[in-house]
Amino acid sequence: MHFPRLSDWLVYIAIILAVIVVAVGRRERADAPPPPPPPAAGEGLPLGPASPFDPSVIVDAPAMPEPGSGTAFSIDDRGVWITARHVVDGCRRAAVVVSEGRGVAAEVRIDPHGEVAILTTEGGSAPLPIAIGRTLRRGERAYHPGFPQGRPGEATSRLIGRENMVIRGRGERTEPVLVWAETGRTDQLRGSLAGLSGAPALDDAGRVIGVTVAESPRRGRIYTTSPETLLGALRSANEKPEPGAVGESVTTGNYGIVADSLRRDLRVARVICLEPA
Repeated sequence: MHFPRLSDWLVYIAIILAVIVVAVGRRERADAPPPPPPPAAGEGLPLGPASPFDPSVIVDAPAMPEPGSGTAFSIDDRGVWITARHVVDGCRRAAVVVSEGRGVAAEVRIDPHGEVAILTTEGGSAPLPIAIGRTLRRGERAYHPGFPQGRPGEATSRLIGRENMVIRGRGERTEPVLVWAETGRTDQLRGSLAGLSGAPALDDAGRVIGVTVAESPRRGRIYTTSPETLLGALRSANEKPEPGAVGESVTTGNYGIVADSLRRDLRVARVICLEPA
């Protein structure tokens, strides 16, 4: 079967039309900007303010306090320390451990509004700096040096966002917290981070941006107070961050070394509830 042969001038016209169509298409695409890349799940974006519409996490507090231990950190060399409220709430006698088998008595002041407690001892250690007015960004890293499971250890995490922590039982309340995804911890440290409660959450400049208050091992989450909660607790107790406090640069490569240094200098120490009320 033979197709009829097109005359040459029809072929020329078809080629010219094809060239015109391609040229016009290219010119239109050149005038339009390329589509923007998809957002990277909020990475690097500033963290918004706390909201009652944030997701909630529920924590059951025991009706009666029990002897236990946690972590505290110095904010004034006169002997002023910060820890998590539940570590010492209802504790008749508390102590900050300064060496193996030796502690100094600590007076306890509980923040009525948040998961923070302030300890006062005779004498103290060099304070950690507290970040004031700093913008937090999703995906940024925090470092948590302390005493998980009652032993020296640390963890590192990345900021996910905010949630509302609902405390049921003793000290029932709701407060905003920051949610972090755990991304690393001390070698050989397995299981719960219990005992890390009260540890500072440090930024990469070694400044305190929150107090470690809870964990969700199943989800791999660490919860800290918000900076606003920490500063509110200091105002309620009529305490001020030490303006001359200096932090040390912290990275994923040296955070274990920095944590050891903070514990050795007693800027981060273990706190024990010796006798519940």
